[in-house]
Amino acid sequence: MFFTLLIVTFLLAVVVSFGAVRLFDRPVKTILGKIVGEELSAAWSRYIKFAAYVVGVSGGVRIRELERYISAPDRDAEILSLNAERWTLEVYRTVIETLQAIAVMFLVVFVVTLLAYVISRAISLRRA
Repeated sequence: MFFTLLIVTFLLAVVVSFGAVRLFDRPVKTILGKIVGEELSAAWSRYIKFAAYVVGVSGGVRIRELERYISAPDRDAEILSLNAERWTLEVYRTVIETLQAIAVMFLVVFVVTLLAYVISRAISLRRA
């Protein structure tokens, strides 16, 4: 049952990451096209997509949390059983944690690109 949960949370994190990457694909390409130019924006866009998948899956599949189902945290504690309620909670946590991790990553990317845009505008205005 644990392996099924691990596979389900992994696949769910990949699917949610795919949806988030598709949702932000055009804005990322547009912003990068204005900041670094069209020739570099494709490479940077691919890197950001890869980073979003890695961040999403690692944020959604929480190995430390799933270890509770195969070993007890203390000698006196019992191993948690996987019932329907815990499955529901784990699926919900996977979706929320994946989206949260990707949202933080995209926030950092957009803040950095905004700073780069402001700096490049300031330099171009200073030259003019």
